[in-house]
Amino acid sequence: MTNAKLTSLMARGTEFLGCDVAIMCGAMSWVSERNLVAAISNAGGFGVIACGAMTPELLDREIAATRELTSKPFGVNLITMHPQLFELIDVCAKHNVGHVVLAGGLPPKGSIEAIKEKGAKLICFAPALALAKKLARSGVDALVIEGMEAGGHIGPVSTSVLAQEILPEIASQLPVFVAGGIGRGELIAGYLEMGAAGVQLGTRFACASESIAHPNFKKAFFRASARDAIASVQIDPRLPVIPVRALKNAGTEAFTVKQREVANLLDSGAVDMGEAQLQIEHYWAGALRRAVIDGDVEGGSLMAGQSVGMVAREEPVADIIAQLLAEAAEALERRA
Repeated sequence: MTNAKLTSLMARGTEFLGCDVAIMCGAMSWVSERNLVAAISNAGGFGVIACGAMTPELLDREIAATRELTSKPFGVNLITMHPQLFELIDVCAKHNVGHVVLAGGLPPKGSIEAIKEKGAKLICFAPALALAKKLARSGVDALVIEGMEAGGHIGPVSTSVLAQEILPEIASQLPVFVAGGIGRGELIAGYLEMGAAGVQLGTRFACASESIAHPNFKKAFFRASARDAIASVQIDPRLPVIPVRALKNAGTEAFTVKQREVANLLDSGAVDMGEAQLQIEHYWAGALRRAVIDGDVEGGSLMAGQSVGMVAREEPVADIIAQLLAEAAEALERRA
């Protein structure tokens, strides 16, 4: 009976995503690639390729390689500030990708139409109620509301507050997936009961057996507690820097130096604001690669959400999803 209730609560999300379990994997650059994405989709969840700074050619190969590993649906996350965004949209259309996730700010002019005209469903991030309403009016098909507890780029408001503000207003209009700080199934059950169509988790999957992340990267997660995942500091209010949550290390301090460097370039007129923001994004992409791929856990970026304290060991994706579902089902049974 409880499993039936959980299935019922997830029905809107699973129908929208075309999968068995309304659990999306957050798009983590260098981590959310073909192996992890396919494993999550094969386990019944919904994997999402992190395009990040990929060129259209690289994304083309990554989607094709993912298709060789799974016949199940998966999505592609595109960054709104990518200079080749529309070419990337075309690549997704070429492969008949069913769901495109736009992240990193308001969708640029024409991007919503371009994605939907190609037949894909569009998911956008909404860090505030006003933006959620605007995106709903603009024709997006679903929203992710992600709180500041998440890893990587974050907004200023906690997940619990966003859920209370946005779900009662928006959940009746379109599917809403809740993200940020989710590490156990009890919380998933709670958000589903509040009206969420499903959830999105990143940190919980980063150290899965199928994740290609370097053993040093995974060990850093296993050792960390919630308080070790800190948000970066913006040193210049003119610089369009979105805070990033990661485990504190030497790389965290290096980012402060990078901000000063880019601010000086802005002062001298050597770069405009758009280029400045791209330089910051490229910094994070490079720093994250050093940690995830090369295993440099001191100088690289260890992007992690505050749920990192609940990542204790390496385990298969299927086991992680099964545990989350069991915890959610037990929670619903207790509340019945």
